[in-house]
Amino acid sequence: MLLALLQGCAGRREEAPEVDPAQVRAQLMRLLPASVKDRQGWAEDIQVAFTAQGIAPSRSNLCAVLAVTEQESTFTADPQVPNLGRTAREEIDRRAARLHIPRLLVDGALATPSANGQSYQQRLLAVRSEKQLSALFDDFIAGLPLGDKLLGGLNPVRTGGPMQVSIDFAERHAKDYPYQRQGTIRQEVFSRRGGLYFGIAHLLGYPAHYERPLYRFADFNAGWYASRNAAFQAALNSVTGAELALDGDLIAPGAILPGTTERAARSLGVKLGLRNPQIRSQLELENSLALEDSALYRGVFALADAKAGKPLPRAVLPGIVLKSPKITRKLTTAWFAGRVEERYQRCMTR
Repeated sequence: MLLALLQGCAGRREEAPEVDPAQVRAQLMRLLPASVKDRQGWAEDIQVAFTAQGIAPSRSNLCAVLAVTEQESTFTADPQVPNLGRTAREEIDRRAARLHIPRLLVDGALATPSANGQSYQQRLLAVRSEKQLSALFDDFIAGLPLGDKLLGGLNPVRTGGPMQVSIDFAERHAKDYPYQRQGTIRQEVFSRRGGLYFGIAHLLGYPAHYERPLYRFADFNAGWYASRNAAFQAALNSVTGAELALDGDLIAPGAILPGTTERAARSLGVKLGLRNPQIRSQLELENSLALEDSALYRGVFALADAKAGKPLPRAVLPGIVLKSPKITRKLTTAWFAGRVEERYQRCMTR
């Protein structure tokens, strides 16, 4: 019973004990790299995010946040991106082509004079940060007739702030946002306080059984439970002989027909005593800790462990190649997680 209780506790997010906020800020001041400017401001925003979300401000958790922030922005609230304007224009053209919006319409819209007398194209090529680009695009849509209908889905900025958190994620997790805001959640993401709040939620705001922070770092890049799900796919490969990509995606978003992972799981249906609808419903737990209590998850790992003669890993780094208009060389989720892990270890020794 004691063992079961301990295992159950390990699956929950650490609940923050009563900790003096001043002590948390003092700890952060010791852990922040010496080169960081406005250390007190960074420490306060991080402490408020931990307190508001009920996350334990352990040294490990604090260092995890600092490591991701250093990797993503080197502690810059609104980091500059080289050639951002040109890259954004190329991305706008790609998105417009996918939506079958004629290039001529996009060119004409961007050539329109804006409020400061410059064309939107001129202002676009002059932007240096994602905050500037996102604000310009909002102005662009608001200032043009039918701007929202024509270009509402073409804003190329999908992540932002010091932790480069997804704006979509922030908008879905804004219910308990602790600050009084003047603008949109998108605009808050580009602030230091907002970017940290939502970035910390994405990194630490879900329970997991990982033995190393490395796998949370991979999940930060690839999505909640991607490392756990990739290990499940590896177990499926072992049992079925399938060659599934270890990408952590068990069900394709909006998929009606079964994908490769679901087909591999269905091939074990008789052996596991599960019907296809049961397999689908359990795979749909891919973004929840509850997947690990499902008959499918337990059954697949029981077969895989027996075949291997030893317990297989319950977490592996997803094999995902990173794709973004900002990325100009081949990078992977494993590379990202490894770089953050190095920074985390340095923080833990400070």
